[in-house]
Formats: sequence, structure tokens, C-alpha cells
Amino acid sequence: MLQTRDLIWGLLFIGCAAAIQVQITPTQGEISVGESKFFLCEVVGDAKDIDWYAPSGEKILPNMPDIFVNRADETTSTLTIYHANVDSAGIYKCVAKNGDKEAQATVQVKIFQKITFASAPSPQEFNEGDDADIVCNVVSSPPPTIIWKHKGSKIQVAKDVRYKIMDNGHLQIRGIKKIDEGMYNCEARVMARGEIDFKMIKVVVNVLPTIRARLSEVNATADIGSSALLACDADGFPEPTVTWAHNNIVLETGDKYSLNEDGSELVIKDVKKVDEGDYTCIAKNKAGEKAEEVSLNVFVQPKITYLNNQTASEFDNQVTLTCEALGDPTPTISWSFENRVFTEGEQSLDRNIVVRSHARVSSLTLKNIVFTYAGQYLCTASNSIGQDNQHMYLEVRYAPKIQGRVTVYTWEGNAANISCEVEAHPGASVVWFRDGLQLPSANTTNMKIYNTQSVSYLEITPDSQSDFGSYNCTATNAMGTDSKEFLLIQAEVPSSPEIQQVEPFSSTAVVAFEEPDSMGGVPIIKYKVEWRLPGQDWTGSEHDANDEMTTITIVGLKPETTYEVKMSAINGKGEGESSLASTFKTEPVQGEPSAPILEVKVQDKGNTLKVNWIKQDDGGSPIKHYLVRYKAKHVSDWKPEIRLPYNSEYVMLNGLDWNTEYEVHVVAENQQGKSEPAVISFRTATDPTTIPDAVDSSSGLGTGAIVGILIVVFFLLLLGVDVTCYFLNKCGLLMCIAVNFCGKAGPGAKSKDIEEGKAAFTKDESKEPIVEVRTEEEHIPNQGGGGPTEPNETTPLTEPDGKTVKDDKTKGQTELKNATDEVKTVPNEAPQTNGNESKA
Repeated sequence: MLQTRDLIWGLLFIGCAAAIQVQITPTQGEISVGESKFFLCEVVGDAKDIDWYAPSGEKILPNMPDIFVNRADETTSTLTIYHANVDSAGIYKCVAKNGDKEAQATVQVKIFQKITFASAPSPQEFNEGDDADIVCNVVSSPPPTIIWKHKGSKIQVAKDVRYKIMDNGHLQIRGIKKIDEGMYNCEARVMARGEIDFKMIKVVVNVLPTIRARLSEVNATADIGSSALLACDADGFPEPTVTWAHNNIVLETGDKYSLNEDGSELVIKDVKKVDEGDYTCIAKNKAGEKAEEVSLNVFVQPKITYLNNQTASEFDNQVTLTCEALGDPTPTISWSFENRVFTEGEQSLDRNIVVRSHARVSSLTLKNIVFTYAGQYLCTASNSIGQDNQHMYLEVRYAPKIQGRVTVYTWEGNAANISCEVEAHPGASVVWFRDGLQLPSANTTNMKIYNTQSVSYLEITPDSQSDFGSYNCTATNAMGTDSKEFLLIQAEVPSSPEIQQVEPFSSTAVVAFEEPDSMGGVPIIKYKVEWRLPGQDWTGSEHDANDEMTTITIVGLKPETTYEVKMSAINGKGEGESSLASTFKTEPVQGEPSAPILEVKVQDKGNTLKVNWIKQDDGGSPIKHYLVRYKAKHVSDWKPEIRLPYNSEYVMLNGLDWNTEYEVHVVAENQQGKSEPAVISFRTATDPTTIPDAVDSSSGLGTGAIVGILIVVFFLLLLGVDVTCYFLNKCGLLMCIAVNFCGKAGPGAKSKDIEEGKAAFTKDESKEPIVEVRTEEEHIPNQGGGGPTEPNETTPLTEPDGKTVKDDKTKGQTELKNATDEVKTVPNEAPQTNGNESKA
């Protein structure tokens, strides 16, 4: 090219008269929008200036932003169009000048638009059921033809009315379904250029959530620390998020509420009544949201909120007890007293007890008050959730009412107790009289009075017939006074029992009898049976009496021998007359002995039992031994047989299973053979609850160590008490040692005489008894609630050791009132008294 140019320039120079020529390469240009292209303007001839002109006629200046002109040398100039747009189209002109000489050339630049997807987002999301408009905006010049494809096939609009290609090239799907989801191909074609391009668009169909509550109603109980679970299940696409709301407030996990990972389960902690109401379960996704209501019903266990103790006086018109309770459902209220239950309405035929209820309040009205109304009343509030119980106490103030046996039997020299049982509120003071004189009097040394909360005992040791007769007990409190006469009657020995029948065997006989017609006023202690060969001395045995005794067995008889038998009864006063003698003859030797009679006694340890037996007829020859065997009833194997000597009367069964029924057989054996087995069954006690050792035995004291420590502490406590008693009261173990072995009086003792009614002890060479004298002020009420059992009318209240019997019925304090000095005598020694002492 340079060679040609040089040739041309040479010719021009030689000719000196040649014209300027201009040529543009390429001669025409087509540029796609956004592309860049340059054009070269070549000048033949001597040209001083080479310029380019835009389609508008304006000269293109160097270094413009989108159109750049550059003159490379004397003969060429370049026009560059950067990033062409539609405004860049037109005819561009290159002009070469040299003086008055000028030449030009033109080039036409055409701008076209390639297929461009201006807007075809992916993915595009639609809600199921909507008319979907799938966007695919394509730009080109000339405008393209749009073709839509799905699953590799062209969409035939004519065959499926749901599809429609819009004027703007969009694809419309009417009532889009989940099955329409997938990849769609938007294809653009320009036939003039044979240009083609496509865009894959992902279509997502979102499904509106569906929601279902597992339970439309949930029940819970308040105030018991329980939780309530509310749950709903949601479905949809995309997976919906689940939230809960209550009273238009969205609930979140915290102290009161907790939600599981997907939010489908709401736990309400420590349910209260205020938590009751509707809870909304909300499921939400891109397609929208759905809500479902779940109702929480909170029930409340009954709670008694008002119940007070009441006080009334006997013979008042009425008193009303009120009980109020809360709960949901509203509780029903009932009353109970002792073994009676009171509900709505009149509760007695005399209309003295009436119950009325309204809403959550119930009243129990007691009319015409009597003292038996006093006591503890139970109010019970109940509903379908549970119940609540509370007690109240009705205090009834009433005048004393005296009870007790009117007649008491004893004999001269035997102490008897007349019991004056007093019911009164407030407590009554009790005074005893005889012949108008208050007891004990200065002239009575054989009477003492012991008072408890509810009983006053008059202890009398009759010296003569004059001590028998009538005694008056008078009780007084703020409400009134009551009195009653009691009779102390001379007891007699019992009459004779009546022998009904004698059933003889070869070596024994069973005597059946009836108890005496007269007991003599006091209980029978023993029965005496005597037998003999006719004309010989009587042989007898005594048997402790009990309420069920109707037969006594005589043993050691000879076979085929005639005997006489008689009986007598013994009470506290002595032995009564004997019955008429009955004659019987023993049977011949029968061989085997009769089966013994069995009874079972449970020992303190519940799985150890003592089986006693009573020997029956030995069959005419001595019993050699007893054979015992036993087993649990639910097993078939017997325990090893136990052989016991002939004189045995019981067997101890140890190590038995707890709460198990056992069967025991006992057989008596003599020279002739074995008796039939005596059979008895019993059940052992339930295994008691044990206190376990410390959880980590290696780090704590064992049971043995603890027991040892307790024993040492107990011993030291006793020693301290004994030392205190020695120095303060001149009594106790140390005092006994000092007096009996050392011959010394206790510290602080001033003399051997009784001083100011306090305890004094004496001991001299004549072995006189040691006497303790207590004044009335020294008797302290028993606060501990324990003590000996209640005495009867023939049991002295002062035992030989001087202990005072406590009323078992009241379990209250024992008070000693109106009593003279009490003499306590050391056992095995005769009492020594002075003139002011009473008989004990």
C-alpha cells in the first residue's frame, strides 16, 4: 500500500498539476448497538487539512467522548465510534484541503439492535390459582419473533386455552397450578439477520398455607404448676412459618411460653386462670397466611377461702357455720361431723340442722344448741377437678354433766376408785361430799382424791362397814352445777359355777360349765377345778378366767377310772363356794393321742410368730414328742419337720416371708402312734418401711455409729439428770448409793425429820423404811400425754412405787387436788409414817 501511495505521490509531483483524492475504508458500516467501529480516511495528493464531519454537518473535534478523530500521518485520518447507539447512525464525511484544493468522501453508518433480553428474571414466583404473567422483554431491530417452550416442547396456544402469548411477548397462564411449575424457554428470532437467542426462566408456584389444630379445645388445671400444650399442623409451599398470638400479641419463647423449632407447638407454663382464652395459630408463606383458633379452658381446683371457728352456748337458739370456696367449675360444698355428712337441705327430722348453699357459699345452721354439737366440722369443696378440705371447731359452752358407774364394789382393806366422769366446758371444779362434809376431812385418812381433765377419782380403802355407803360428786363451772350420788358397796365372794357336762377321754376330761350367777360385785379372776378318786383327797388346778372361757380340761387321769369333779370361782375378795361334785368315768386306752388345740401369737417382729398348743387326751400313754411342720400356702414344699420334747407348749417360727399366708400342722405322738394333725393358718405382717442409710456410706456415719452416739448421749443425759436430782431433790441413783452403801444423808439435808413438806429420807440400824412425803403443791400436771392405763374401781391409784395413774380418756394433765400428803414407800420395806400422813 505504501508503495502504491509513493507511486501516486511521485506521479503528482512529477505532474505538479494533479488533483487531491479522498477514500474511506470501509465504504459502509453496520454497527450493533453498543459495539465500537473505526473508519480510515486516506488522501491522495498534498493535503494540508483532513477533517471529519458528523451527520449533522458539524465538524468532529478531536477527543470527543464517543466519537474520536485521530490523524496518524500526512495522508490518513481515523474516525472511531465507541459504544454506538441509534443516534450514531447517519452519513459521515471526510474532507481533505490544501489551499483552494478540496476533496471529500462519505460513508453511511447504520446502527442496528441485536437480540437483547431487557427483562427476563428467573425465578418468577406466582401464587397457585393466580393468572401468571411470565415476563420476557426482548429488544432488537427489527423487533423479534417470540416463541415459548416448556419441557422441551413449543407451547401451543391454540391447543390450551390457559396459555396466551401477550403482545409484549409475555406468556400468560390462567389459573396457574403447582403442576405448571418448572423451566420455561423464552426464544427470540430476527429473521432478517438469522439471529436467534433464548432465556431459560424458572417458574415457581407458591401454595397458600393450610392449617389444622390438633385439638380445637385444650383443658388445663390452674395453680398446680402444670403446663398446657397447644399444637397446630401447617402445610404449604414454600414451607410456612408458624407463629402464635393471644389477645393480638405475638407470643415468643420466654419464662411463660416456649415454642418448638418449627413453631407448631406452644407450651404455656405454670397455667393460671388468666391464661384462659383463644390462641391464634398463624401459618404464613409467600402465598399468604392462614390462621386457626385454639381455645384454652383453664379449670381451677376448689380452694376454701373462708372458714372460721365458732363459739356458742348450750340452749342458744342457733349458730351458723359458713364456708366459702373458689373453683372452676363452681365447687359443690358439703359438711361432715363425726360420721355424718350434710348436704343441701334439712338434715334432721327435728329440723335442727339445715344446710343452705348459694353459688360458692354454704352455711350449716344448728338450732337449739346442745353440747353434743361441739367438735370438729369438716367443710369439703369439690368439683370435677378435685377437692379441698378444711376443718373448723365449734366450741359449745355448757354446764357440767356427770357420768360414771353409780355402784362400786370392794371389801375392807382393798382400795377402790369411785370415778366421777365430768363433761363440761369450760372445765369444771369437782368436790366430793359425804353426809354433807367435804372430802377428805381431817378425820379421814383412808381417802384420797385424784383429778384429771375429765375424771375425778375418789380412792377409798374401807376400814370398816361404816366406810360403805353413799358419796356425792359435785361439779361446777361458769355455766352451772351438777351433782351425782355414788354407792360404795361391800363386795362378796362369787357364787359357785354350774358344771353342765363332763366329757371324759382315756387320760383327760373336758369340763363344761356356766359362770356363777353372782360375781360378788367384782370380776372373777380365776376358776378352780378339783377332782379325786371317790373317798380320796382332792387334787386341784387354777385357771385364769376370761370372758370366753366355758370349758376347762383336766389332764393326768387314769383310763377306765371313776372320778369326782367340782369347781369354784375366785374374785378379788376370795374363793366362793364349790359346785356340787359331778362323777364321770374315763375311757379305755384308745391308742393315739388327740390333736392339740392351737393358737397363734404375732411377735413384735412381724415375721416371727409363736404357735401355742394345749395338750389334749394322750390316748392312755405319755406323749413322746410333738412334730411341727409348716409352709407358705402358695408353695408345695414343706419346711423341715421340727421335733419338740413332750413337755413343750409352743414353737417359735422365725424368718418368715412378709405378707405371706402360712399353714402350720402340729402332731402329738405317743407309743401307740400319732394324732391327727392340728391345723392353723395365719398371715404375716406387711414389710415395714425402713430408713435407708446415707446415700454415700463412705462419706457419712453408718447406722451402728449413729446408734452408738445416741446411746452415749442418752447415758450422759441420764447421768446429768441423776446428779441434778441428787443435789436438788435428794433422790436418784447417786442418792440411793450414798444412803444404802455409804450411810450418808444427801447434801443439804438438815436432819432426818421431814422438813416443810419436802422429801426426806431416813435409814437407821433398825432397818426402818425410807419414806418420801410430798405435799399437794409438789404434784405437777402430766403434760406428756403418757402414763399408766386408767384404773378401775378396785385398782388403787397409788401403786407401791407411788406413781399416779393418768386418765387415758383425756390424755391431758393430771391434777392432784384436795389430797393430803402422799406417802411413797421404797419397795420391800414397811412404811414409816408420822401422825400427819395418810394411808397410801
